[in-house]
Amino acid sequence: MKITSMTTYMVPPRWLFLKIETDEGIVGWGEPVVEGRAATVAAAVEELSDLLIGKDPSNIEDLWTIMYRGGFYRGGPILMSAIAGIDQALWDIKGKSLGQPVHQLLGGKVRDRIRTYSWIGGDRPADTAAAALETKQRGFTAVKMNGTEELQYIDSHRKIDQVIENVQAVRDAVGEDFGIGVDFHGRVHKPMAKILIRELEFFRLMFIEEPVLSEHVGSLKDVLATTSTPIALGERLYSRWDFREIVASGAVDIIQPDVSHSGGITETRRIAHMAEAFDVALALHCPLGPIALASCLQVDAGCYNAFIQEQSLGIHYNTSNDLLDYVTDPSVFDYSDGMLAIPDSPGLGIEVNEEYVFERAAEGHRWRNPIWRHADGSFAEW
Repeated sequence: MKITSMTTYMVPPRWLFLKIETDEGIVGWGEPVVEGRAATVAAAVEELSDLLIGKDPSNIEDLWTIMYRGGFYRGGPILMSAIAGIDQALWDIKGKSLGQPVHQLLGGKVRDRIRTYSWIGGDRPADTAAAALETKQRGFTAVKMNGTEELQYIDSHRKIDQVIENVQAVRDAVGEDFGIGVDFHGRVHKPMAKILIRELEFFRLMFIEEPVLSEHVGSLKDVLATTSTPIALGERLYSRWDFREIVASGAVDIIQPDVSHSGGITETRRIAHMAEAFDVALALHCPLGPIALASCLQVDAGCYNAFIQEQSLGIHYNTSNDLLDYVTDPSVFDYSDGMLAIPDSPGLGIEVNEEYVFERAAEGHRWRNPIWRHADGSFAEW
């Protein structure tokens, strides 16, 4: 079998899909994207196609190595996301050619289903208590919410109080036996993070996500080590080398690689197993489309330390299209008792609605994240 073509499709709301075709008619799908940089990743995929057209798609390890090491410069969000989507599509082809789900080719399942959570609120936390209750009524057992608006290095304690009031409202709405993740989104700098982490201790959160940007975790290690709240991090890390020091530091309890950013199924499994050796849990990041989610579930299936899965159904980014629009059988992502089943169909376990992909790609998108500013006019982390 040989790869004959690689075609990307930019589809609303902010996703990029990849179709890899072969001379035997077997097709694989991947989702290589950096949110807000989809066109840049598409260009990287096209460049990498020089290394793949005419090659046997079953040699995934070798192709991955060539894509990563063959260009001299390596790593970073663009290259690793391009590799990620290609890797997903190669595994999809391999599974379909052998009539097996990807997880079966990787050693089989350690679980049949995985807990999932839903996002509540938008970029600026508001009305989150009502949203949390509605999510609970839909059958979820956990939610994640943005914790703060923009924060200066040193900011008003009133803003801290607003965070506490918001989380308190959510806890009151859903009760004690319900998971709440609070995402600082890298918006918080060390001085205010120390205060927020301490103040949120009372709520027995499922985790605090990205309490500071990944590059600053070392400077907050003493604080993170003393809190009883699990600390999650990793959506802006892209390889096992990026994760190595974070995992070994002891400052992080949960890693959150993104299978569409961190080198695909092949590399994300390596990252997950490395974390398990340090007794660190796995909660894959996935505010993306159905191919990314299907890829995540294939990884979750075989990673013992995976405990919960993010998914984007109903997330505030999904305005013109949503998670289920691009698959022919939406029931593959049905959740029950707050859990998603691991797909057992060949490949990634989903069937992409190609006609609809082509239709929506004609519209495309040019999604960009907001640019925030502080009261003094300086840039604020979004």
